[in-house]
Parts: sequence; C-alpha cells; structure tokens
Amino acid sequence: MHLVIDGYGGDSDSLGNVELIYEFLGDYPDRIGMTKISPPQVYTYHGQKPGDWGLSGFVLIAESHITVHTFPDRGYLNVDIFSCKQFDASAALSAVKRMFGLSDVDSCLLDRGLEYIGDRETYSGMVRERVGLRATAVNAE
Repeated sequence: MHLVIDGYGGDSDSLGNVELIYEFLGDYPDRIGMTKISPPQVYTYHGQKPGDWGLSGFVLIAESHITVHTFPDRGYLNVDIFSCKQFDASAALSAVKRMFGLSDVDSCLLDRGLEYIGDRETYSGMVRERVGLRATAVNAE
C-alpha cells in the first residue's frame, strides 16, 4: 500500500515544529503495526525565496518508509506512507489531518506489491529482494 497525502490549510506552528515531526515519525510506525529499522531523521530546508522553507523527515521501516515534507508559510504538507503490509489508510489520513491541523486533504491510495499473496509471501519476497536473491527480468526493446 502507498498512501499519498497532500494537506492544505495546516497549522503553521505544527508544520514548522521539528519535535512534532520527529515524534510523528518515531511513534506512528508502531501505531500501524510497522517495524522501524532506523531512527527518524528530520531536516530543515531554506530555499532562496522566504516562503520556500520547511521540514523534511523520514523513517525507514522494514515494510518500506514514511516521509513528511512541510511548508509552514503555505500551510501545506506531503506525507507518504509506503508499506508492503496492509494498514488502515482512513485512520492514517485522519491522524495526519488532526496532528497538523489540516483543513483539507487530497489523498491517493495505491496498491503495491501485487505479486505477493499474503504477509508470509510479502516478507519472504521483501527479504529476497533486499539481499539480492530475486532477479527482476527487464524487457529491453
């Protein structure tokens, strides 16, 4: 599953709060049954224009990753929750909306890892891919 969220009308203080982003990335994987394999990382970015600043953060999970990109002066953020394991996308969307005080969201849920049948196949396939045991055929035309 890959939940893509664009959030609008967010609370600028929340969107610019490094600790809040870090807390979200640190706690949320456990809340949706995922396995963190790295501590969260959060960085501040300042662009050439005054409004082009924000926070970008990510956490690697065994099932894939979660990322957050905020633009406090614009009240805008992007969140991606990408996992080969099922999770409650509606609950995740509600949690992000509530945490960042969003007045509106656009979201898209993509199915990923469609070749896997269940959790057992998902995890064994993921491990094979990560250690290079699964070859992917590429059709060169």
